[in-house]
Amino acid sequence: MEFMGIVGVAAITIICYLIGEIAKAVPIDNKWIPVICGICGLALGIAGMFIMPDFPANDYITAAAVGIVSGLAATGADQIMKQLKE
Repeated sequence: MEFMGIVGVAAITIICYLIGEIAKAVPIDNKWIPVICGICGLALGIAGMFIMPDFPANDYITAAAVGIVSGLAATGADQIMKQLKE
């Protein structure tokens, strides 16, 4: 069931992307959006360790790292979409 662990990480990225889109709608400086996505990813990574049985982390530090990277990947995905539109 290794595939389900990858799906869980992708789900964190998608959720963080949506949180980033919500943060864009709020009058906030855009420099804070990656920080918001990273912190949300951290929380979701640690939660995923407890909720998903095939999550690719077994300790808090690894789960936090997976979550932060997934959250920041959401910011990168947004920038790729923005650059493709130009």
